[in-house]
Amino acid sequence: MVCRIFEALGAPVYAADDRAKWLINHDEPLKMAIIKLLGETAYSPDGSYNNAWVAAKVFNNVELLQQLNALVHPRVFEDAAAWLRQYSNAPYVVRESALMKKGAGIDKIVVVHAPVAMRIERVKQRDPQRSEDEIRNIMARQMNDDERLSMADFVVYNDESQLVVPQVLRIHELALRALDS
Repeated sequence: MVCRIFEALGAPVYAADDRAKWLINHDEPLKMAIIKLLGETAYSPDGSYNNAWVAAKVFNNVELLQQLNALVHPRVFEDAAAWLRQYSNAPYVVRESALMKKGAGIDKIVVVHAPVAMRIERVKQRDPQRSEDEIRNIMARQMNDDERLSMADFVVYNDESQLVVPQVLRIHELALRALDS
């Protein structure tokens, strides 16, 4: 939702998860590397990524997950760099990603924050096939809230206690003001 607001304000948005999914399905060298790592079953007969099978295979195998990430993440970073060059004249851009830290072209970090229970419910609504245990296990492998919040330049509270649009508008206005100074 926060990214859609930034887009409505005219900011180009790079959605890393969406691009990763696209690359996994369409980037032939990446597909071949994934097949070499995981086998032919990583892709369905129609050529689409077999997400459920891959998730089950790497879910409890940290080493295999790291190897898969070592294939996918660098390709997404290359794709993001190419995307960024396309928008070099934009006042500012937004790169949405679960893996974010300052440096490498990242000037400011916006963390969208909600309580764990609320995030779990939202994932269950979006992905009804996922169990709460699976969601919690995925969250346990991600950066924790304290780490994310400690690196934030801005925090958008998406917890139904505050309106999200005014929070995003404030960040947008500050970004534009910073360009004028």
